[in-house]
Amino acid sequence: QVQLVESGGGLVQAGGSLRLSCAASGRTFSTYAVRWFRQAPENAREVVARMRLAGNDIYYADSVKGRFTISRDNAKNTNTVYLQMNNLKPEDTAVYYCNYHFIGPDRDYWGQGTQVTVVS
Repeated sequence: QVQLVESGGGLVQAGGSLRLSCAASGRTFSTYAVRWFRQAPENAREVVARMRLAGNDIYYADSVKGRFTISRDNAKNTNTVYLQMNNLKPEDTAVYYCNYHFIGPDRDYWGQGTQVTVVS
């Protein structure tokens, strides 16, 4: 089992920045990838950033490329993933979810979600 706790959401003006954090605990040692998703009202949940832990392969959705950065704190005894969001736009408004993905068999763990609201 993996437990994920997110923080860092809030209200920000367009052009501003926020940093989301996802603190993980439990059996995380075989994590295949960590991902940030978002879901706006009446929209499907979409992935905005993904980090495959083997090889540090990173993916960004086109809508956030160049503005968002996913990173992981590898310090001993910590297991936190971040999403730095710069130059925020009103269309970035959504609930953001942290996700840990495992393979063999496939399974996913989700955080509770954190609201990000960008006003113009």
